Amino acid sequence: MSAWMKQFTLPSRSRGSYLITDTVTKELPEIKSYKVGLLNLFIQHTSCALSLNENWDEDVRADMSDTLDRIVPEAGPKGEALYRHDAEGPDDLPAHVKSALIGASVTIPIKDGKLQTGTWQGIWYLEFRAAKHSRRIVATIQGEKA
Repeated sequence: MSAWMKQFTLPSRSRGSYLITDTVTKELPEIKSYKVGLLNLFIQHTSCALSLNENWDEDVRADMSDTLDRIVPEAGPKGEALYRHDAEGPDDLPAHVKSALIGASVTIPIKDGKLQTGTWQGIWYLEFRAAKHSRRIVATIQGEKA
């Protein structure tokens, strides 16, 4: 068994849900050297998230962002403030709540140098802030090398 860790930065993005599977495999060519193992991706921020979800239809990502905005709105129906914590603007606390709902990490099995995602699964980065942010991911692989 071996363990390996690397940090990489995602391109700056504003609010939305983005498929990053190709970015992850490009940033982590080391995956190819594992016969069997687990890849854990952890995003080091409290106002965004990682998820495994639909990798084919872009509408799913747009719908997910819209749904989360309805579940955790930035303001009340008449534009009134809903939250005490707004140090960085009205999207500040809603971003933290959405991050808590979705999560900061995903774990994906590796077999014969390839991620074992399902047919329609991809790795998503969900950004909950309106302004563009640069986000860091810590990738850890534990497993048996080929």
